[in-house]
Amino acid sequence: MTPNLRLVPITPANIDSAIAVKVRPDQERLVSPVVKSLAEAYVYPQAAWPRLILDGDLPVGFLMAFLELDWNGKGVDFRSGLWRLNVTPDAQGRGVGRFAVESVAAEVRRRGATQMYVTWEPGDGGPEGFYRKLGFQLTGEESGGQTVGVLDLKG
Repeated sequence: MTPNLRLVPITPANIDSAIAVKVRPDQERLVSPVVKSLAEAYVYPQAAWPRLILDGDLPVGFLMAFLELDWNGKGVDFRSGLWRLNVTPDAQGRGVGRFAVESVAAEVRRRGATQMYVTWEPGDGGPEGFYRKLGFQLTGEESGGQTVGVLDLKG
């Protein structure tokens, strides 16, 4: 892993850098662009936690967590986890994704939760193997056509 990785909030000074974070062309069907995530963060300000991932001062990724999101809109199942993860092609395979997941897990733990959720687009070339390698287990659920995984944070 690159030792200079850090998260920073999205600000007027770095919003263009955040929007410029793109995945490989073959991954575009798997994850929404950053601009959509920022629009969702605007619509869900109470739950969205968008962050730019920097390696030193170089933008290498974007993540957005959901924190205490009303999962099914019924006010009884509140969940936290990783909503979106975009890593630039040059930064892939260098620990940026793991750093992102670990950073969200730390924030979720800090807020008192014991489980972290993630959704991903199923199918070939998707990130299922990555998330499963990090310990996420299938819940058997789908959300918006995506597979739902959960990570136990108690350990």
